Amino acid sequence: MKALLIGIVILAAAVFAVLPPEALGFGLNWSGDVLAFLRGGAPVLAVFIALVSIFIGIADIKDRAEARKEEKNAPEGKE
Repeated sequence: MKALLIGIVILAAAVFAVLPPEALGFGLNWSGDVLAFLRGGAPVLAVFIALVSIFIGIADIKDRAEARKEEKNAPEGKE
């Protein structure tokens, strides 16, 4: 319950920070800064996601190769 309340308070603070003062008569008008952050952060996030995907793909290829080796070397009567 405490986590839910904290999440709601943080969400309200974020909305308050992004709102322009003209919208409801209050707000911090940080929307331009938030958009600049997202524009700068999106490519960096994409690079990190791509690197993680590449590492996972390499690990998967290695696992499949090792499974084939074990299958090839295993006695045929036992599993």
